Amino acid sequence: MEETEEPHANKKCTGKSGTFSGRTSPHKGFYQHQLLQYSSHFGLFNQNQSYSYYPAALLPLPPPIPLQLALAPSFPQNQWFRSKTHLQKPFSKVNDSPLATSSDTQVPAVAISTDALEGLQPPKSSPLKGSNGRKTMITTAQALVAARRPDSGGVEGLVISLLANHFPVQFDPSQRIYHYDLEISPNPSKEVAHRIKQKLVENNSDLLSGANPAYDGRKNLYSPVEFQNDRLEFFVSLPISSSKSTLPFGELNGLQGKHNQLKLFRVNVKLVSKIDGNDLNSYLSKEGDDWIPLPQDYLHALDVVLRESPTEKCVPVGRSFYSCSMGGAKEIGGGAVGLRGFFQSLRPTQQGLALNLDFSVTAFHESIGVIPYLQKRLEFLQDLPQRKTRSLSAEERREVEKALKNIRVFVCHRETVQRYKVCGLTEEATENIWFTDRDGKNLRLLTYFRDHYNYEIEFCNLPCLQISRSKPCYLPMELCMICEGQKFLGKLSDDQTARILKMGCQRPKDRKAIIDGVMRGPVGPASGNLAGEFRLHVSREMTRLKGRILQPPKLKLGDGGNVRDLIPSRHDRQWNLLDSHVFEATRIERWALVSFGGTADQKSNIPKFIIQLSQRCEQLGIFLNKNTIVSPQFEPTQVLNNVSLLEAKLKKIHRSALNNLQLLICVMERKHRGYGDLKRIAETCVGVVSQCCLYPNLGKLSSQFLANLALKINAKVGGCTVALYNSLPTQIPRLFWPDDPVIFMGADVTHPHPLDDFSPSVAAVVGSMNWPAANRYVSRMRSQTHRQEIIQDLAAMVWELLDEFYEEVNKLPKRIIFFRDGVSETQFFKVLKEELQAIREACGRFPGYNPPITFAVVQKRHHTRLFRYDTHHYSKVNQLFDENIPPGTVVDTVITHPREFDFYLCSHWGVKGTSRPTHYHVLWDENQFTSDELQKLVYNLCYTFVRCTKPVSLVPPAYYAHLAAYRGRLYLDRSESAAFTRRSSTMSRAAPPKATPLPKLSENVRKLMFYC
Repeated sequence: MEETEEPHANKKCTGKSGTFSGRTSPHKGFYQHQLLQYSSHFGLFNQNQSYSYYPAALLPLPPPIPLQLALAPSFPQNQWFRSKTHLQKPFSKVNDSPLATSSDTQVPAVAISTDALEGLQPPKSSPLKGSNGRKTMITTAQALVAARRPDSGGVEGLVISLLANHFPVQFDPSQRIYHYDLEISPNPSKEVAHRIKQKLVENNSDLLSGANPAYDGRKNLYSPVEFQNDRLEFFVSLPISSSKSTLPFGELNGLQGKHNQLKLFRVNVKLVSKIDGNDLNSYLSKEGDDWIPLPQDYLHALDVVLRESPTEKCVPVGRSFYSCSMGGAKEIGGGAVGLRGFFQSLRPTQQGLALNLDFSVTAFHESIGVIPYLQKRLEFLQDLPQRKTRSLSAEERREVEKALKNIRVFVCHRETVQRYKVCGLTEEATENIWFTDRDGKNLRLLTYFRDHYNYEIEFCNLPCLQISRSKPCYLPMELCMICEGQKFLGKLSDDQTARILKMGCQRPKDRKAIIDGVMRGPVGPASGNLAGEFRLHVSREMTRLKGRILQPPKLKLGDGGNVRDLIPSRHDRQWNLLDSHVFEATRIERWALVSFGGTADQKSNIPKFIIQLSQRCEQLGIFLNKNTIVSPQFEPTQVLNNVSLLEAKLKKIHRSALNNLQLLICVMERKHRGYGDLKRIAETCVGVVSQCCLYPNLGKLSSQFLANLALKINAKVGGCTVALYNSLPTQIPRLFWPDDPVIFMGADVTHPHPLDDFSPSVAAVVGSMNWPAANRYVSRMRSQTHRQEIIQDLAAMVWELLDEFYEEVNKLPKRIIFFRDGVSETQFFKVLKEELQAIREACGRFPGYNPPITFAVVQKRHHTRLFRYDTHHYSKVNQLFDENIPPGTVVDTVITHPREFDFYLCSHWGVKGTSRPTHYHVLWDENQFTSDELQKLVYNLCYTFVRCTKPVSLVPPAYYAHLAAYRGRLYLDRSESAAFTRRSSTMSRAAPPKATPLPKLSENVRKLMFYC
C-alpha cells in the first residue's frame, strides 16, 4: 500500500489499527477475535476489566517520543488566514501553460538539441517519405516523435466481434479545471491527507466557492470552479480516533486514555494553473501537428477525479484498489492473505478517452500478532508458543529479520494510534537489553514492562523489534501486531503463488461479470458524484469493436531427412510431432547424468529414464546416445549447498569425457536454490549446457514430458524444432529479400526483488543468427546499476551480436528489427532516445553501415482484456463469453493509441483464465512497415519458439531476452545467506553499489541457446 512514511517520531496512525487504513472492514471482528485469543493466550487480557482506555505511554527508551502535538488554542478549528505577504501583494500571475505532470498514458515529445538527435535521424540523403507518402521521422531539432500509424489499420484476417474492458469517457473540452498546490505541514500520510482535505471542504465551502475538489493525496488539488482567492492558508485541528475498540486491554496504572488525539495541521493552498480540455480534444481528434505531445495536465486531472471515489472506499496500491467487499480476504498461507480488487487507468484511444478497468488480485500481510505471524511465515518457528524460552541462531535471526523488515506494526500493551516500521532486530535477546531512562537510570527492559505495565515478557530469549535506524527504540515481539492493509512485498512461495493465481484465474465470462460489477457497484470509479461536477460521464458499457483473426502460417518439419509441411488447424493452433521429426535435429554422442538426492526407489528409475528418453529423442529425429560417457553419478542433495564441492564434481565429470561433454542432465529430488549455482558453474566454468528435471516427474515418464525434455535438449545443443515453410522474404517481399539478411533482436532488463536495495539489475540482448529461417538466437548479458531500466551497455552488446551475425552469415544485416520488453509507457521517450542512439552507435563501428531500424516495445503487463461478442447469435452469448479469443486475434483500432503505431495481438490459446493479448507499440520505424506486414511478421514468428509445439504469447526475440536476463539473474543470486549478509552490510548506503559483473560465458556455450 502506498503510504508516505513520516520522518518524525510523532506520526499518528491514520485510523483504527485493526482495519485497512482506518476504513471499516468486514473482517474487523475476525481480527479482533484473533487478537483477543492471542492476548488471552499470553496472559494479556484481564477478563474482569471492561474495555478501558490506556495512557499514551512512552516507549521505554529516551528520548521520549511525543504522541501528540501541542495544539495552539488560539486557532479555532479550520479557521482560515491570509498571510501578511499576500494581503500586501495580491497574487496576480497565474501560469496558464500546460503543466508537465507525470502520467503513464503517453510520453511527451521533449525538445532536444540537434546534437542529441544525431544518430537518431536518417542520413540527410535519405528521403523523409516512403512510397506511401508516410512520414517516418522528423529532422528538425524540435522533438523526437514516436512512429505514427502508417494506415487506418490492417485488413487481413477474418473479422470477429469483440468487447474490450475500456469504458468510454465523455468530457466537456470547455470545462476549465483549476489546479491548486496543496501543502500540508507536518507532512501526513496519504490517508490523513485525504481526511484533512475532506474536513477543509466541509468547513470552508464559501472560500472554496462551494467546490468539491479532487485530491491525489500528495500535492495536487483540482477544482471545477475557482476559489475565492489564489492563495489561502488554513489551520486544521483534526481529531484522530484512537484504536481502543480493537485493543482488549484494561486501564493501566490508574490512568485514563483519551478518546481522541487532536493534531494541528497547517494547510497552504496556491493556484498553479488554469487548464481546459481543448488541447486534449484536439489531440484525440488528430488535429494539429504530429509532434505536439499529449496534454498530460488535463488528462492527469481527470484521472485524479475518477480515482477520488475508489480512494475513499478501498485500499489503494499503485493504480489498483482492493476491498473486502469484492469477496473478502482469503488466507494463502505463510502469514499472507489474498485480496480482490480492480485496476483503473484513464487512457487516450482512437475512440477518445477511455477508462481501462480490470480485475486484480494481490497478497497482503495478515493482520495478526507478530509471534503467530512468524509461526505461519517461517517453518522453523511453528512450535514457538510451545517453546517460549527458545532463542534464535544467527541464521534463524537473519530469516526473521528478513521476514519482518519494513513491515508496519502497532503495539498492544498500551493505547496508541501510532504505527512503527520495523527496521531490523536487536542484536541482544530481550532479557539482555538495558536502557537509560529520562532520569539517567539504567533499567532492564524486562523490569520496565513488569513495573510500568504489570506484564511479564514471556519470549524473553527472542530479540526485540528495532523501529529506528538512528537510535535504539525497542519493541518486544509479543506485544506487536501487524498493521492491516500492507501489501506483501516478500517473495511468495510456490504454494502462495498458486493460491493467488487461482484467485485471479477467472474465465472470460466470470471476469467480465466482475468488471461490470465494479463499474456499476458502490466502490467503482463511477460510484461518486464528483465526476458530474467536472462534467465527466463514464459509460457503464464495455467498448464494442471489431478484431481480425490472422491465419496460421505453414510450418516446416523434418521427416527422416525430408521436409514435411504442416498447417496448425486445431482451434488452439497446437500441433504434434507424433509422425514428424524436429526440423533440425542434433547428435548427442557424449553426455552424462548426475543425480542430487532421491530415494532408493527413485534412483532405480534412472536406467529406465535414460532408455525412454533416448527412444523419445529417436522418434523426434534426435540422436541421444543410449550410453552415458560415464556411469550416472549419484550425489546427496547437500552437494548443491556447497559451491566449491559442486564445481569440483562437475569438473570431474567433464574431465571423464575428455573435456568434450555435450550435455549434462541433472536430476534433483526437489527444487533447490543451488540450481542457480549449478547453471553458473556449468555454463561459465565447465563449459557445458545442462538440462535439469525433478525425480517426481521421472516416476510418470509420460510421452509428453519426454518430448518436452527432448525439444529443450535439442535447442540447447544447437538444433531447432520448426521453421516457417514460406520464408519471410516470400511473405513480406516488399521489405525482405533472400540475399539481404535481416536480424531480429530482443532486449529485456530484470530487476532484483522489491525488498532488495543493492543488487544489480541484469540486461540481456539476443539476436537471430540465421537467415531467412531466423530461429536461432545468440545472447549477450550484462549486469548494471540497481533498478536501472535503460540498458547501459547496449551499444557494446548490439555490436557483438552484429559481429557474430557477420561471422555466421558473411554479411551484415540489411535491416534491424528490435523488440524491447519490460518498458512502461512513462519510459517510452527515454528508452527511445537513449537506446536507439546506442543501436546507431553499434552500427557506426562498422564503416559505412547504417541500416534502417524498427524499434518496438512489447508489453505483457497491461490490463486490456478482450472478450468474444456476437450480436447475431444471442442464444450463444453466454457460451461465447466463456471462451477465450482465438490465437491470431489482432486489434489495431478503437482502443489503440489515437496517433501512434500500436496493436494488440493474442497469438496464443488461453488454457486457463482469460487470455491477455500482447501490446506491441512501435516507437521508431525506418523500415516503413504497414500494419498488415508487421502484424503478420510478429504472429508468424510466435510459431518458431523452440521449446514447444504451439504459438507462444510473446514474440520469440523478446521471449528469449527475458529467459537470458533471468539466467543472468541466477548467476548473481548465490545462496540466500550470502545475499542477506551483503544486503545487511550495505543497508546504510546512500546510493547503490557498483554492479557486480556477470561471469564470462564459456566459449563452448556462448553461441548456443543455453538459456532456453
